[in-house]
Amino acid sequence: MVYESGALDATLAAAAGDNSVLLGELRGAFLESAEKLLDLLKRSRCDGNWNVAAHRLKGLAASFHAQDLLEAAENALASAPGEPTAIRKIEAVLARFNGNVPGRF
Repeated sequence: MVYESGALDATLAAAAGDNSVLLGELRGAFLESAEKLLDLLKRSRCDGNWNVAAHRLKGLAASFHAQDLLEAAENALASAPGEPTAIRKIEAVLARFNGNVPGRF
């Protein structure tokens, strides 16, 4: 999968304008929310909790035009609760967003 962050960057820049402090705060809030939802997914053991967390993550990704995260959340929705592969895909996307791997935006 090719990592494209242009839409996410554009969304954040449109919201923050020329204010770099606000841009950083928005990026941080996005990542914090995504990481909390990932934690909920990791702790989910039933279909209901898993689906709620995955839908919320998908909504967050859609709101910020984060296509890779949206696709990973859709994958989670199609997976069984606690599916390690689905969780690892989301972790990989968030690691790129955090700059923990090459290709960070």
